Amino acid sequence: MAGITHANRSAVTCHLRCGDACSRPTPNESTHETFAEVASAALSRRSVLGGAGALALAFGAVSTAVAEPAAALVGAKDDGRGRGHAGRRVSGLSFIGIAPVADDVDRLTVPGGFTYAPIIRWGDPVLKGAPMFDPEHQSAEAQSMQFGYNNDYTDIIVTDKHGKKALLVCNHEYTNESIMFPPTMDPTEAIRTAWAAHGMSVVELTRPARGERWTYRRGGRLNRRITLDTPFAVDGPAAGSPLLRTKEDPTGRTVRGTMNNCSGGTTPWGTVLSGEENFNQYFKAEGTSKQEKRYGLSPTQDTRGWSKVDPRWDARSADFRNEPNRFGWIVEIDPMDPTSTPVKHTAMGRFKHEGANVIVADDGRVVAYMGDDERFDYIYKFVSRRRYDARPGNAARQHNLRLLSEGDLYVAQFTGDGMEDKVNDGSGEWIALTQGGRSMVNGFTLEEVLVYTRLAADAAVGSNGKGPTKMDRPEDVQPNLVTGRIYAACTNNSDRGKEGKAGTDEANPRPLNKDGHIVEITEVGGDHTGRRFTWDLVLICGDPKTAGTYFGGYTGPVAPISCPDNVAFDSRGDLWIATDGMPSSLKYNDGLFHVELGGPERGRVTQFLAVPAEAETCGPVIHDRDGSVFVAVQHPGEDGTWADQHSFFPDYVKQSGRGRFAGPRPTVVQVTRIG
Repeated sequence: MAGITHANRSAVTCHLRCGDACSRPTPNESTHETFAEVASAALSRRSVLGGAGALALAFGAVSTAVAEPAAALVGAKDDGRGRGHAGRRVSGLSFIGIAPVADDVDRLTVPGGFTYAPIIRWGDPVLKGAPMFDPEHQSAEAQSMQFGYNNDYTDIIVTDKHGKKALLVCNHEYTNESIMFPPTMDPTEAIRTAWAAHGMSVVELTRPARGERWTYRRGGRLNRRITLDTPFAVDGPAAGSPLLRTKEDPTGRTVRGTMNNCSGGTTPWGTVLSGEENFNQYFKAEGTSKQEKRYGLSPTQDTRGWSKVDPRWDARSADFRNEPNRFGWIVEIDPMDPTSTPVKHTAMGRFKHEGANVIVADDGRVVAYMGDDERFDYIYKFVSRRRYDARPGNAARQHNLRLLSEGDLYVAQFTGDGMEDKVNDGSGEWIALTQGGRSMVNGFTLEEVLVYTRLAADAAVGSNGKGPTKMDRPEDVQPNLVTGRIYAACTNNSDRGKEGKAGTDEANPRPLNKDGHIVEITEVGGDHTGRRFTWDLVLICGDPKTAGTYFGGYTGPVAPISCPDNVAFDSRGDLWIATDGMPSSLKYNDGLFHVELGGPERGRVTQFLAVPAEAETCGPVIHDRDGSVFVAVQHPGEDGTWADQHSFFPDYVKQSGRGRFAGPRPTVVQVTRIG
């Protein structure tokens, strides 16, 4: 496995993370409009009016009437006045942006005046009695008590009023056995160890005072590992459905484990949501039914060989034909109770969940926004039936733990309306899939809508007679709690506009979209429970020196940015973007970027950090008032092997031993100001 795939990742990353999804047939064969088709018309009108800079170039139009693209920020040297090439310090953190970092640099790069330190690394002991990490002699038993592999979504939840205690909650998306284990390791033990390296971790943190570095507590009372052997309760309308029953679980109400946990979100009531994403790649399946095809299941997916060790991974057998239906959900864990049973929420639908992020609507109901991370798939939202109880106490907490068990599920349709006032690029409708405990899709029962949500969305029809809009791999879809607007990171789609594939539209305006874009959604009247919204494009990503990019109308210097994946917000409501794919698209290491959202500098992009070679930036957490930024450095040195490691982050040692590794370790780091 070598080279770069058309999906903007290395071949190894594509194979391990999503089972080469972009090299397989597109699961969505519906004829619905694509976001690119919707967006292109409005972008054309904007360019003719002269108010959108390089927007017309975003879909291949050539015009001498458009403004020049934004200037490239090619460096970050101090100009002698404490300002970099970006023009001034940015964000509440007050930093000078870094220059892009070449994709062969094996270090984490931060702004001048800042430093970083690892908080916890793959293999660090988590539970009481866990052994020290020993890379030469890993085992399933040891790994089940240690920090898992390939950390993704991360949050730092402060738990005391003095700011000295916190919980770190983290997803572990997938494993790379080629660089994790020596070739002499027993294959069955390697598989079981990989199962233990999936899932989630909860880890106690302490520090001496606010603004200081966090350190993790080995064996902390609240520490927890969730793996592929952890029991999960199934709740919501599809719990107990025949579609979820297997030989192992004839009730359809208990699932063993969670996997491919990508992004997530922390709820107002203190729980953490996690999205089960590319679950299909772990199963052998016939791949002949429309249900299996729509979810990318096939007889060639099980390249890890898990079905040889546990028959539940072979969905061709009658005993486990429904096992794939038990993954692809939003899961919820209570980090404050290590004895609690985590939950899979069927009311929120089943697809390749990137994550889910919650906001409390004005009427007290909670609304979760979600993206289905696949080429030409959809954006969803869930509106709870019950209302959030903000009162302290156990009764309110128990009430809130049931908020995601019942509610209404919607899928987004984007419409281009050619807004000549240049305020919005279009409008949209949330098409109901379920309402009031009933299916709103003809030909689908309630259980079928929730278990086969993709198929139900394909069949759904809005008030204009059209269905939902096919997007360019919507990943994080997150509400900004300062402004109430929602931001969707569409990471890329190299199939957009190819022969036989969906073309461009207003909201997915670029053919062969290798760099991605950011969509801003505004609910009409600020009502997050409502059915109508407007939308705008904040960024059309890429190298600002090239045609086809757009930075919110800002034409000053900006940093190159490609493949937006995770988003976060600081206390001012500024947008932060973590990327996944820049080494392939721009030949720079992935990074974390700050984006202005308001005023004359809307769209101004400044790079805050860059991760090491072959790594991805995940799980950004911005505690700007505390002077800290956190990121999960995922899959450093992904293209290496046990005998030929490509990264040595973060230990940088020449020889492995107990507690250290002469190779890469996915790591959660904290960036703080020096002094």
